This record gives sequence, structure tokens and C-alpha cells, in this order.
Amino acid sequence: MKKLDEVVRFHGHVCPGLVLGYRVSLFALKELGRKARDEEIIAVVENNSCAVDAVQVMTGCTFGKGNLIFKDYGKQVYTFIRRPSGKAIRISIDWTPPPETEKGKEMWQRYVKGDRGGVVLRAVHRRKSKKIDFILKAKDKNLFKVKHIKVSLPEEAKIYSSIRCETCKEKTMEPRLRVKGGKVVCISCFEGNRGVNGKGSTKSD
Repeated sequence: MKKLDEVVRFHGHVCPGLVLGYRVSLFALKELGRKARDEEIIAVVENNSCAVDAVQVMTGCTFGKGNLIFKDYGKQVYTFIRRPSGKAIRISIDWTPPPETEKGKEMWQRYVKGDRGGVVLRAVHRRKSKKIDFILKAKDKNLFKVKHIKVSLPEEAKIYSSIRCETCKEKTMEPRLRVKGGKVVCISCFEGNRGVNGKGSTKSD
């Protein structure tokens, strides 16, 4: 599977979440047409899981082009919209993973708690491989629910001027500037936070 190989190379490893994103993207392209070279397709993703990397590679929807919109809802839901027609589909992951043994569940819990021993890692690898194989072979209807919906087309990505923050002197996109103490400042200086204290990415089992 050449396309899956490209997705894995981009992401760095293969995992169930990535393969789910691959299957979602395949379905979206089947419904909406070829991969976006510019902003022909818009993807609205409701999580920041491994699956989103597959969406970027497969559909051409990326943060840099402005046609990947992230909503931090923690849901495995993906909406794809085709410009200029406005044709849109909403895909929600809805699948039942292969059954696990009690021993398998125990190994997974040990892994979650930080155990990286050889026995645990081998068990986790088998668990992931079983899920990946299931996802790749499953029918679309057994992986997700699909709705054809009507949406208003988001505006195309805009280009703004960059203006120097009067406190840190770093260039900042104009609409992200704030006023503090009579100075025009960036959000970091406005909030008094120059560090990197954002939330880390999250994954679903």
C-alpha cells in the first residue's frame, strides 16, 4: 500500500490511530475527489491524535495552507468539505476493536503505567498489530458513521501583515496583537507567558 507507506514515513511509525486516519481519508477522497493541491478540500478535525497526520498526507489539508481546521473536542470526528461546491461529509469513528484476553488487558495497563519491559512491549506490539490488521481489512460501515451534510464554506486563508510586539520585539500577525499598558503586544507578552506551557497532544486507546 504505497499511500500508507507515505503516511507511515511522515508520522514516524505505524499505529492503530494512524491507520484509522488513513481509512477515513481514503473514504473522504472517494466521496469528494482527488487530494487538494491548494484549498480545494477543507478538513475540520476534532482531535489532535495520530490520525490527523494521515489526514494531512492523504488529503492535502494542512495547517500551513489554512485548510486544516482544528477543534479541540477530543472526538474522533472528521468533516471534509469540497470547494467551491460545498459538498461535505462528516465521518465519526465508530468501531469495536478485536476482543482481548485478560492477559492482554493486563499487559496494556502495565504499559500505560510505564512498564517498558520486553514481555510487555512484545504484548503491546501484538495488540497494535492485531488492531491495525483489523482496521485495514474492515469494511467502511464497520469503522465509521458517515453523514452528508450542508455547511457554510469557511473563508479562504488570509495573509496578514506582521507587526513587532512593543515588548519582546518579535514579529506577530496583526490580528493576534493585544493592547497592554498602552503598548501593542503579542499574546505571550499580554498573558505574561514566554514559556512553552501548552497542553501536550492526547491519544485514544
